[in-house]
Amino acid sequence: MIVLGIETSCDETAAAIVTSDKKILANEIFSQLEEHKPYGGVVPEIAARAHLSFIENIKDKTMKAAKLEFSDLNGIAATGGPGLIGGLLVGIMTAKSIAFCHNLPFLAVNHLEGHALTVRLTGDTKGNSIPFPFLLLLISGGHCQILTVTDVGKYTRLGTTIDDALGEAFDKSAKMMGLDYP
Repeated sequence: MIVLGIETSCDETAAAIVTSDKKILANEIFSQLEEHKPYGGVVPEIAARAHLSFIENIKDKTMKAAKLEFSDLNGIAATGGPGLIGGLLVGIMTAKSIAFCHNLPFLAVNHLEGHALTVRLTGDTKGNSIPFPFLLLLISGGHCQILTVTDVGKYTRLGTTIDDALGEAFDKSAKMMGLDYP
């Protein structure tokens, strides 16, 4: 199975093509760092507009890097949330459009679950898949959680924050101290 995945949940526009045997055929990312730098952090409306401007180019570069046509794909996936709503809409609608035009299945992926299971795709330093169960520190956007992961879709939350995640707190503290973003 070969899947094109699209990620637009925050401030990077990304696409990757991955096989069912965990091989990454292509991975392209556009960072919006320069767009957000003047504001000291991510501005959701600027992020959404940047995704809209760059998603087609990222998708095309990814397909070209993998040397594939849409007819070679078995499905399309996109981050379905949580995340910044404007960016999520750009990614979801792009992915759904591709899926519809090429008669391919579409799958919305939970952003946090994607982070939780990435270690199963990329493995350890020797490329071995990390076995279940494992302990996970998940820090993403407004989320900071400690979880046990026992299988796909099976998580136990051991602890969580009720305020900004570590990265956001770091950005806000840096801004208060007069340090540049990022």
